[in-house]
Amino acid sequence: MDIVLLVLALLLLLVGIAGSIVPFLPGVPLSWVGLLLLYLTAAVPINYTVLGVTLGITILIYALQYIIPAYGAKYFGGSRYGMWGATIGLLVGIFLPIPGGIIVGSFLGAFIGEIANQSASGVALKAAFGSFIGLLASTFMELVVAMGFLFLFLLKVWQYHEVLF
Repeated sequence: MDIVLLVLALLLLLVGIAGSIVPFLPGVPLSWVGLLLLYLTAAVPINYTVLGVTLGITILIYALQYIIPAYGAKYFGGSRYGMWGATIGLLVGIFLPIPGGIIVGSFLGAFIGEIANQSASGVALKAAFGSFIGLLASTFMELVVAMGFLFLFLLKVWQYHEVLF
């Protein structure tokens, strides 16, 4: 049973890394579930501190991936309308049946929000660009955390490999 849990955990961690880049998969939460499965094996003792800290990181990263694009729009001169537009566009973009819907949604949301705020088109375009930069930053952050969780998994498997196999 431990081998099945380990294989499933590894698959979840790999899908989590892919989910860091692919918008419709929750990358870091899937990676955390992979870590949880590792600690459910009989060979690896449960470390509640590691699970608690990684769960806290997971929740923080999951929240930040929606907040950072909005603040990117604000940083590049956008208003609250641009921030809200970027956030709403990001959420709508998840469900758009087009490639890169999350990027297009966030960009267009910030642009439309700024136009609704009576901003000049140059300001609106700058805010939309900021939203795009924020989205790239949050994607990179999520990818780094998912890869860190994979590293932690591999470290624990190596540490307990004699007991596991």
